[in-house]
Amino acid sequence: MHLLSVFAIGIASNIDNLGIGMSYGMRSTRVPFFSNLLIALLSVIATFLSMTAGDLVSHTLQSPVANAAGGVMIIVLGLWSIRPGAFRRPAEQATPASTEGSVLSLLDNPEKADRNQDHILSWRESISLGLALAMNCIASGFGAGISGVSPVWTSVSVGVFSLITIELGIRIGYRLADTWIGRYANAIGGILLIGIGLYEIFV
Repeated sequence: MHLLSVFAIGIASNIDNLGIGMSYGMRSTRVPFFSNLLIALLSVIATFLSMTAGDLVSHTLQSPVANAAGGVMIIVLGLWSIRPGAFRRPAEQATPASTEGSVLSLLDNPEKADRNQDHILSWRESISLGLALAMNCIASGFGAGISGVSPVWTSVSVGVFSLITIELGIRIGYRLADTWIGRYANAIGGILLIGIGLYEIFV
């Protein structure tokens, strides 16, 4: 069942969630359980759909080829995550285009999701943030699906770690935001993905 990959993908897909949770913790912004659950469910859906698509593609390939192709896709995504910009602080990553309120810009400016600035992320406000975070799951999910990793168990892993990382980030954000974990969240996730890809190719 590729159990190691199931857990590793769940963790790697939610490194951004930890950073976003820390950002909210620093601003004393609460994320109620239902809002956190909705974010997790969107990631679960994105992961399951992309992995199912990858699994369908894998049926047209021989097993060794499928494992190699899926592993390479995951490695490429990991390398993209650790490009030079991934080693900057979130504030340094933002560009003028990323401040225009698009869904993806929320990953650089998660406080924008709290549109009424009441320091509570309502379930409606959590949808846009959840969609942005779900985007992280699509490419890695597709590659993992091609490699034969279980879509059901990986989706469950992604959802569980999504709930945990956001809540954990909020609780300890003010302590960790200025440490290497907060600064290099994207790079950490990228390195994990590279490790998963190598594991899928060679193990």
